[in-house]
Amino acid sequence: MHSTLSHASRYAERAAPWPRSAGHILRRVRGSDVDRHLAGVPELPVATPASVIALAAGRDVRAVWRNELGGVTFEMGVDSARCFVKWLPAGAGLDLEAEAARLRWAGQHCVVPEVIETGADDDGSWLATRAIPGTNAVADRWKRDPLTAVRAIGAGLRHLHDSLPVDDCPFSWSAEDRIASATTVIDDPPGIDKLVVCHGDACAPNTLIADDGSFTGHVDLGALGIADRWADLAIATWSTTWNYGPGWESALLDAYGVAPDGERTRYYRMLWDLT
Repeated sequence: MHSTLSHASRYAERAAPWPRSAGHILRRVRGSDVDRHLAGVPELPVATPASVIALAAGRDVRAVWRNELGGVTFEMGVDSARCFVKWLPAGAGLDLEAEAARLRWAGQHCVVPEVIETGADDDGSWLATRAIPGTNAVADRWKRDPLTAVRAIGAGLRHLHDSLPVDDCPFSWSAEDRIASATTVIDDPPGIDKLVVCHGDACAPNTLIADDGSFTGHVDLGALGIADRWADLAIATWSTTWNYGPGWESALLDAYGVAPDGERTRYYRMLWDLT
């Protein structure tokens, strides 16, 4: 087994963001390295599961997002009846009931999707939510205007951290809890900068943006929980490189209102890859 020091040293040597826009990502899943397609808008036709067809009840359905685990998010309905269904194949390893619980709690304090229903069958599980305004921060219009996008992501993340009450949050995303589930021994986490309720997956696509460039809400909060704010900031800034190219991290941190922190950024990026 590698020592914690040797692992951390090797990580520091490759601390620059990986070129994940190439279309693939390497993730540890259940203790093994698996090559996963990077999440994004499906480029090929997607079969609609029977459970999603039933939920649509005759409404048009279209696949709008595929995640790294083979799950698909479908959009259906229009106007006030518009909603989204996140569907995961059986054995994907994510608990949509846990995400629903986090959405219900967070929705008392900030704008997140309202849960309609959850369910499961032999083929997979699903989470249906009402739509909230805005388009995700990696829509084509925001890729053409990355400064506006990263400012919205930074401001939105700060709003989330300021709005969700740590003392009342029943969920944890702490480094200690994540280390306990890691398959590789790693160093102890750096000291806490500021404890907040973190998003848990603060990549650019999970911020929604209004036509005027302001953030409108957040989606995909399945890992929401209490942690150092850098657990989110390290990934939010990293994802600007994957989605918009290099040079946008400072603008996001400026919009959030915090100075760069190289130590915590490196640590939480390492922890992200390992857990």
